Amino acid sequence: MIKVMLVDDERIILDGISRLVDWAALGTELVGTARNGVEAYEKIQELAPHIVISDIRMPGMDGLELVARVSGSHPHIRFVLLSGFGEFDYASKAMQYGVRHYLLKPTNEAKIEEALREIMEELAQTAKEESFVQNMKAELAKVMPHVKEQFLKEFVTNKTYGEQDWEYFRSLFRLDPDYRIRLLLFQLEGKYEYEHLFAIRNIAQEMLDNPLLGTTIGNHVLIVLEDTGQPEALQERIYATRDIFQKYYKMDATISLSEPGHITKARTLYKEALQLLNYRFYLGEGSLITRKDTDMSLVGGQVKELVFDEERLNMSVKSGNREQAEEALADLICSLKEAQLTIEVSKSYVIQQYVSLVRQCAPDEMNHYVAKIPLIVEMNSLQAIQSFLETVVHAMVEKSYAQNKVKISAIVRKVIDIIHDQLGNSELSLNWVAGEMLYMNADYLGKLFKKETGEKFSNYVMKARIDKATELIMQEDDIKIFELAERLGFGDNPQYFSQVFKKYRGSTPSEFMKSSDTSGN
Repeated sequence: MIKVMLVDDERIILDGISRLVDWAALGTELVGTARNGVEAYEKIQELAPHIVISDIRMPGMDGLELVARVSGSHPHIRFVLLSGFGEFDYASKAMQYGVRHYLLKPTNEAKIEEALREIMEELAQTAKEESFVQNMKAELAKVMPHVKEQFLKEFVTNKTYGEQDWEYFRSLFRLDPDYRIRLLLFQLEGKYEYEHLFAIRNIAQEMLDNPLLGTTIGNHVLIVLEDTGQPEALQERIYATRDIFQKYYKMDATISLSEPGHITKARTLYKEALQLLNYRFYLGEGSLITRKDTDMSLVGGQVKELVFDEERLNMSVKSGNREQAEEALADLICSLKEAQLTIEVSKSYVIQQYVSLVRQCAPDEMNHYVAKIPLIVEMNSLQAIQSFLETVVHAMVEKSYAQNKVKISAIVRKVIDIIHDQLGNSELSLNWVAGEMLYMNADYLGKLFKKETGEKFSNYVMKARIDKATELIMQEDDIKIFELAERLGFGDNPQYFSQVFKKYRGSTPSEFMKSSDTSGN
């Protein structure tokens, strides 16, 4: 119901209008009356009517003053002013406050009802317009986050928008003009569904305190967040995001984090984050990659070159020496990591080494290995390449070792027997064995021994002595270090024996004895 109030200092007019007008039929309710403007204003505050019918001329506060005061505190209230002949000067002033309905006294119920109907139509139209505007605002509020996301997504990834557009949208979205940001890119490893992208985006948005933007772009999840100047704390939350995702979905996510910069440089920061993801080839899947983790692949516009000895790994494999082959392969991978060449250049070095290796094989076996070269080309990380090469190298080493074991000549077998028989002889050397035991040229014997065993004579002797020392320690609990030195050809130099033992075993004889006692207990 529309609430109406009557204001007039003449009782007879108040009573007459109150009785004559059929309020209910009009869809209205007379909620109160007042004898002057002061009383009316108090009741208006209490009753909050929609329409006030008021005389202009009243003591204390006249109708015009009442309109002026109410328009400030209750601008939605509509007025019907009753004026006597010659009072239209007052009425014209009321127009300043939006009053549009005047009735000349004396009036009747028909004119009052007509004025009320007009005002009610105006109120209905106003309500309709306000409802339309509110609905538009509500709809805009619903789509605004999507508009904001779409704008920021395009602002970051392409040239649709420039800095002038940024100023407009910054004002629209009420963004800080000095906003400094960092960009995160998540790349899932292995096979994944859109569900996984959606999940890691939601986890990141929660863990990173509702960033400015969280969206998917192709096979990446992009997060734009405010730079707080606390990189350590930020990286902890990023690692937590990755770990939570891995826990629930059993998948790795590689993450790149751009340097901080003003939001107008977002496109540059996005390109940086994309480039950083390429370094997962060196740093491994599941890494968090920042600028400090990388090195530029170009120096003075020239691709850096990697110097490595491919024959080192070839010879180790050919001789069947697994330890040396593993060491050579590990050094190659380490050199590639440190150089951080472009992925294509790194793979070319790997393929060069691989082809050099397989050329040592028989034709059928070589064809089998050559057919695997496309696998190397498709691999996404140096870690995967290393694992593949380790498998190949181990297979080749085992085969070479088995073949070489059969080929060892009688002379070399005799040398090996002498070594193990003379481990306690401090005079044991290549010259001593060649001159005193076999009556041969020492240089020739040394080359033959290395060719067939893959090791220098002196290295073989030292390893045999340390192997024997290890065996004696395990067998004799109370053996002393100086006894070991004497029994294994180190004479009265137990300190040198300890240094050699640590070189081959990674611990001193004393430390090895303690660990043996602990494991035995």
